[in-house]
Amino acid sequence: MLERYFKLAEHGTTVKTEVLAGFTTFLTMAYIVFVNPAILSKAGIDPGAAFVATCLAAAIGTAIMGLYANYPVALAPGMGLNAYFAFGVVLGMGHTWQVALGAVFLSGVIFLIISVLPIREAIINSIPHSQKLAIGAGIGLFLGLIGLKEAGLVVDHPATLVALGKVAAPTVLMAILGFLLIAILDFRKLPGAIMIGILVVTVLGIALGLSKFGGIVSTPPSLAPTFMQMDVKGALSLGLLAIVFAFLMVDLFDTAGTLVAVAPRAGLMDADGKLKRLGKALVADSTATIAGAALGTSTTTSYIESAAGIRVGGRTGLTAVVVALLFLLALFFSPLAGSIPPFATAPALVFVACVMASGLAKIDWEDVTEFAPAMITAVMMPFTFSITNGIGLGLISYVIIKAGTGRVKDIHPITAAIALAFVLKFAFT
Repeated sequence: MLERYFKLAEHGTTVKTEVLAGFTTFLTMAYIVFVNPAILSKAGIDPGAAFVATCLAAAIGTAIMGLYANYPVALAPGMGLNAYFAFGVVLGMGHTWQVALGAVFLSGVIFLIISVLPIREAIINSIPHSQKLAIGAGIGLFLGLIGLKEAGLVVDHPATLVALGKVAAPTVLMAILGFLLIAILDFRKLPGAIMIGILVVTVLGIALGLSKFGGIVSTPPSLAPTFMQMDVKGALSLGLLAIVFAFLMVDLFDTAGTLVAVAPRAGLMDADGKLKRLGKALVADSTATIAGAALGTSTTTSYIESAAGIRVGGRTGLTAVVVALLFLLALFFSPLAGSIPPFATAPALVFVACVMASGLAKIDWEDVTEFAPAMITAVMMPFTFSITNGIGLGLISYVIIKAGTGRVKDIHPITAAIALAFVLKFAFT
């Protein structure tokens, strides 16, 4: 049955290989079940419900990706987008988490519509490559600032805005240890390096009396506090449109970037260099975002960590199905998730930030019309504490600099339209 459904022989794989690949992918991204509830709880969301929503959204999205698109790609609430949800939209702009969930839901619906229409390639291709790289890097810098703040390494200062925290504080030292451990384990290509780092620091913190141990296994917490709590009507207000757009753009490009990155090794490209079953993969991702918002979590997206499972031989959706089952199993480890202190999750945020910021290296640093707008995008995200502002200011500067240097042909009409919309946003809202 598995052979017929997933076409294992056709893809040059076996059930054993696919199961091993699924376990490998899960280990590399299982940290999200600890980190995501910790971030969303800052927005006022019940951490137990956020934990369940995280596991279920990841399981549902990954299962759809495996069963419908037959891709060995796993999904979960996206890093960076969860931080923007909590620290940017809720704490920064003052919206309720219910309204923020409504914005995520709407972005998922629009993403789904785009996915089934032939305009999806036009939209993906309309944004300049340098801006796509800058958006990912900027989210990384944004996430890094939040991680350093949570670790206590960066604190506010009335004169300089930010300053170095108390490095000798026990919790700060634990966070530093966690980051160094994750980096070393990742260099040694150990699957689950981030999760191992989180757990090691947690155990040390409990042993030293810096945090409390709540147990390991229990029945899953109630999902009632977040289930179907999104405020779609509130998210339809004019002031929220830019936020919906930001969630949409990041999810769209994050997914497209992940699929393009893993496709060659997984044999998912045809002879013309195009992704096989791209429409189905985008439908799976957008559906996961809609389901995640209904459950009570921020945007669910495809994870680049899927490359770890593909590296060990995962080639079909069976790999994703194994990951989905493991996320369902994770539902019973809520006490362990509740025992993870902030100084254990902060190093994970900073390390993921380092990985995401690597996109800056691929920008053309010989072309000022490319790297200047890209840096505006990347830098303005952490400095304004907003992904929306970074995207808007970056695209506006891109259009103006390209036009001012006589390179109007480089400007896609859709890019120009988006930039104009942001001009109106900054001018009137």
